[in-house]
Amino acid sequence: MERIILFAIIMAFLITVLLSPLFIPFLRRLKFGQSIRDEGPKSHQKKSGTPTMGGILIVISIIITTLVMTAKYSEPGMDTYLLLFVLLGYGLLGFLDDFIKIAMKRNLGLTSKQKLIGQIIIAVVFYVVLKINGFSTIISIPLTDFSIDLGWGYALFIIFWLVGFSNATNLTDGLDGLLSGTAAIAFGAFAILAWSLEMLDVTLFAVAVMGAVLGFLVFNAYPAKVFMGDTGSLALGGALAAIAILTKMEIILLLIGGMFVLETLSVILQVASFKTTGKRIFKMSPLHHHYELSGWSEWRVVVTFWTVGVLFAVLGIYIEVWM
Repeated sequence: MERIILFAIIMAFLITVLLSPLFIPFLRRLKFGQSIRDEGPKSHQKKSGTPTMGGILIVISIIITTLVMTAKYSEPGMDTYLLLFVLLGYGLLGFLDDFIKIAMKRNLGLTSKQKLIGQIIIAVVFYVVLKINGFSTIISIPLTDFSIDLGWGYALFIIFWLVGFSNATNLTDGLDGLLSGTAAIAFGAFAILAWSLEMLDVTLFAVAVMGAVLGFLVFNAYPAKVFMGDTGSLALGGALAAIAILTKMEIILLLIGGMFVLETLSVILQVASFKTTGKRIFKMSPLHHHYELSGWSEWRVVVTFWTVGVLFAVLGIYIEVWM
């Protein structure tokens, strides 16, 4: 089993690493360069024009690795197809957003309403398939004996989880290598948890994502040669939430994905504080920008967030496996 998992990670890693030197110049020739918003940190203006939409390569690597590995060592089932559906669905939504920003010169891409409708539709389809297959609607609270059957309310929960975490990873993707590293950590943690449950299909998908984003990190680490764009960030967040749901570890995602939660909370608190008091809590949100404007180097912020992400992941694994 360990050999299979290692092979899947290496395969996804190599696909991304070997194709990136071909794909990045292709994006450059198409003039698919990142536009930097004026309201962001001034130091980011130098990143303008860096090729984006690298998430396409991440998604392709994950799909190829997952299908090849499950075909060889398992039997692709509902879990595999649902995970690929969510990954591809949110990836396509992100692609549309990126394409509109770049090709149509609309800096904000899809409107928030358009994006939300797309996210909800994908989540609803995900829920319907689970419902048809008799998936449990019970949610358990870690470290307690308490559980609750949400019944039809589980549909609303799934929508909230998929939409929420796809947006959370999107917010986190603001510094070179930040999302690539934190995503690799979170998916690695869920790979371990899925493995402990003997869910081979989910494990293979999770390690495929881990390998793909680590391969992407080779080119996305500071100074980034390519950005993943919404194509990658939305796909990763949706896939992470889908894994948590399929493994019935929905709540532990709040811990393992703790960095994504903190980034989102910083935005919510910032907006709420400014609207109610006229004052800002942070120098800028999401949280990583606050530390940048506090004098931290970009690399220091990223490494610190990776470290905290590892601590969250280890704690999540410990709670689920040993407590």
